[in-house]
Amino acid sequence: MADTPLPTPPAPLTRAAPSAIPLTDTTTGPAALRRSPLAHLTDRLRLATVTGPRAVRAAEWPYAVMLSLRVAPGSAAARRIEERLGSALPAHCGRTASAGAGTVLWLGPDEWLLVTPPGERPRTAELHRALDGDPGSVVDVSAHRTVVELSGPSARDVLEKGCALDLHPRAFGSGRAFATRLGPVQVVLWHTAEDIWRLLPRASFADYLARWLIDAMGEYARPEVR
Repeated sequence: MADTPLPTPPAPLTRAAPSAIPLTDTTTGPAALRRSPLAHLTDRLRLATVTGPRAVRAAEWPYAVMLSLRVAPGSAAARRIEERLGSALPAHCGRTASAGAGTVLWLGPDEWLLVTPPGERPRTAELHRALDGDPGSVVDVSAHRTVVELSGPSARDVLEKGCALDLHPRAFGSGRAFATRLGPVQVVLWHTAEDIWRLLPRASFADYLARWLIDAMGEYARPEVR
C-alpha cells in the first residue's frame, strides 16, 4: 500500500500590517471617542432658536466635569475639602458657592455637586485625599448627567410651562439651584444669571428633555397674541 502523502502544513500566522487592521483612531486620546447625550440633536436645538424680543435658545454644554461630594457637614473632613475648594460648602437648600473654576451646588444635608466647565481637570484625587480616611466620598459622575443651557428673555416663560417651582427672581434668584422636575424629567435647575438657566438631567433623559424644550420654545417664534 502506497504511503499517504502528509498534508501540506499551513502557512505560519503573521500579524497584518498596521494599515490593514481596522482600528478606531485613538491618536488624539480617549476624549475623542466621547459622544455627548445630545450630540444627535445639536442641529435641531440650533434651528429651534428664537430671536427678537421673545428670544430663547437651548444648547447643550457637553462634557462638564461633575463630582459628587458626600461628607458630614462641619466635620474635619468637610473642613479639609473646603480648604481645597477655597470655599465653604453651601449649608442650605438652593445655595451655591464658587470654587475656583467650578461651582458647588447643594443637593442635600450632606451631599453636594461640584460642576466645572468642560476641559477642566477633574479634582477627584485631590478632594479624595482631603477625606484622609474619614467617612465620605468623592466620585466623578460626569457621565451621569449633561447640562442644557436655556437662555434669553423668554427662558423663564418656557420653564414655567413645566416646572412647579416659583421661578420669580424674588424666590429663585441668580446663583441658586434646586432639584425639581421639568415636565416628567428630574433635573437640577440652576439659575446662573438673569436670563440664563442651566438644566442638569440624567443622561438617559436628556433626549426627552431636549425635545420637550424644542416644543415649548415653538410658540415664541410667532407673534404674541394680545
